[in-house]
Amino acid sequence: MLGKAAALAVFTATLFPAQVQAVDDPISYAAAVAADPVVESTPRVDEGSSSGEPAMTAEQRALMAEDADWSARANLYHAGGGGATGNDSLGCRPIAMRTIATDPRYIPRRTRVFIRETVGMRMADGSIHDGYWYASDTGGAIKGQKIDLYTGHGRGSMQPAQRFNQRRLTIVDAGRFEGCPPSWDRQPSQATLMASARTSVGSN
Repeated sequence: MLGKAAALAVFTATLFPAQVQAVDDPISYAAAVAADPVVESTPRVDEGSSSGEPAMTAEQRALMAEDADWSARANLYHAGGGGATGNDSLGCRPIAMRTIATDPRYIPRRTRVFIRETVGMRMADGSIHDGYWYASDTGGAIKGQKIDLYTGHGRGSMQPAQRFNQRRLTIVDAGRFEGCPPSWDRQPSQATLMASARTSVGSN
């Protein structure tokens, strides 16, 4: 007559035959995965992945592909500490990371420009630059192939754009704008921007 322990062992083997094997006989990982019907491979998912490139509109992609209209060496300027004071040459309040000062004989005032190198620049508030700048200022020291990028108030405002200082930038004509350069909390309306990016316009 079997003892209680033996009877329990026989009963367990009957209910769970796959679990009865010698302790000294381990199975491989591959064999265990193959025997488990629940295990599935995880498909590759590209959604939500980041390639490091900013998402661009059709207009931005077209401007990226165009030949440059101008090439200019950039200088950074800011308000405070002896930097920019008051309004720009159009009488507008300078907009950080939007306003540029140009020689109007080279890049006319009221030109909306697209500077390729600044696309994707992460600014101090964490937002990403779209590449658009507005020629609304001038300066006595800005002659020919030079532009000044306005970065905001204080020397610290220059940090996000520091890598562009004294660097030659690629500039594409993105049309004209009326009024003042738009602030970052509002985008210019289509009525504000004239359609043609290729219209030759004199300075105002």
